[in-house]
Amino acid sequence: MISPFDNSVFGAPPVNPEVDRPSTFDDLNELAPQIVKIWRLKTGAWLGVLAIIFLVVDIVIFFDSEKSLPFGVLPGLVVVIGLVFTLWIPRLRYRYWKYALRPTELVLIRGVFNRVHTIVPLRRIQHLDVSQDLFEREYDLGKLIIHTAGTRSSDVVLPGLNIAEAERLRDEMKKVITDEAL
Repeated sequence: MISPFDNSVFGAPPVNPEVDRPSTFDDLNELAPQIVKIWRLKTGAWLGVLAIIFLVVDIVIFFDSEKSLPFGVLPGLVVVIGLVFTLWIPRLRYRYWKYALRPTELVLIRGVFNRVHTIVPLRRIQHLDVSQDLFEREYDLGKLIIHTAGTRSSDVVLPGLNIAEAERLRDEMKKVITDEAL
């Protein structure tokens, strides 16, 4: 009888149930907590742009004799709903974003409403980038961008890492990739 952990029949390496077990939130790493502030800043910036657009629309409608809402209601609703999303969604995103670097793979679990489990086999990685935008640089954070072989969804982004942690992960994965190539 073939063991459920024996993949050698199909040409794949055997599965080690202790190392390659399915991930739970308990054994995964969290992102840096400062990412919540960055996500709030970015969401707030988009909220500001959206509120200005709705304010302009409201001003244009104000001069229409057939207006249906009092002046300021539309941009006010956008701001109130936007503030709820700006304060609430980044916290939930942080809570449900986890990762782990295993000996043969990178495991990512993310998603507030739609949970996504991503497993990136290290042998499929083409190259790695560590990136920082303006906000991340201010908080000493970065993101690890993993470019894999394939055409569909070939870039995997791990955001909200301390820059030192992002560089450490990049270097560990690079070591695995270069050791495997030899």
